[in-house]
Amino acid sequence: MNPRTLQRDDKSFVPVKYVGMDLSKRNWKLLFGDGARRCQLSIGVSELLSLNEAVLKARERFGLPAQVQVVSWHEAGRDCFWLHRYLESIGVENVVVDSASIAVSRRKRRAKNDRLDAEQLLRQLIRYHDSERGCWSVVRAPSVAEEDARRLHRELERLKRECGAHRCRIQSLLVAQGIRLQVRGDFLQRLDQMTRWDGKGLAAELRDELARGYARYELVQRQIRELESRRRARLKSPGTAAKRQVVQLMELGSIGPSSA
Repeated sequence: MNPRTLQRDDKSFVPVKYVGMDLSKRNWKLLFGDGARRCQLSIGVSELLSLNEAVLKARERFGLPAQVQVVSWHEAGRDCFWLHRYLESIGVENVVVDSASIAVSRRKRRAKNDRLDAEQLLRQLIRYHDSERGCWSVVRAPSVAEEDARRLHRELERLKRECGAHRCRIQSLLVAQGIRLQVRGDFLQRLDQMTRWDGKGLAAELRDELARGYARYELVQRQIRELESRRRARLKSPGTAAKRQVVQLMELGSIGPSSA
């Protein structure tokens, strides 16, 4: 029997169609298989109608029945979760795979091409579907509400890194002139009084660049304060299990809201 089969509790055999998806910025590469045969094609990015048509045509090409089980995979990335939800909504059993857990042959690195990658990954999907769980790591896809609940904390983390980058840039520009100081709230007042190693004031273009850099730094600082205020308000009346866990951890005394 060419098509691979899945044995259910009622002892009937259901054919399975496997779909591997390589989600690049320019196009999506799809590799279909039934355990013995393969076919590969490309569609445009996020073209869901083309994706549905490709799934139907692959079923017809392999001569599989309408009730065939479709199992797919793709790597975790920018498109992963919304696409995962879409595939599940149309009855596809999809898995999102951690890219770092995918085994790559060192020999194939010297002869790398999309066909080799797709073939290898399709074989790994078949192994995973046959209950071999050690072949890669699967990412648990959050619900829409769970994903949305993470946004405030993650934006805060990004803003803090951005704030540090702006501060470092300002200090680096000053160090290049022999000036070392901390970036504080009175930076603009001190800017006109700063002098180089030779006692002369800063050049006009440099002074303007520093002022613009400080304006960006102040904007990020203000956004951080606004988000931290919003986070404190949410923790006063936690409405989800995750927020209640954060409040419980903060009661330990040595853990703040970010760590919690």
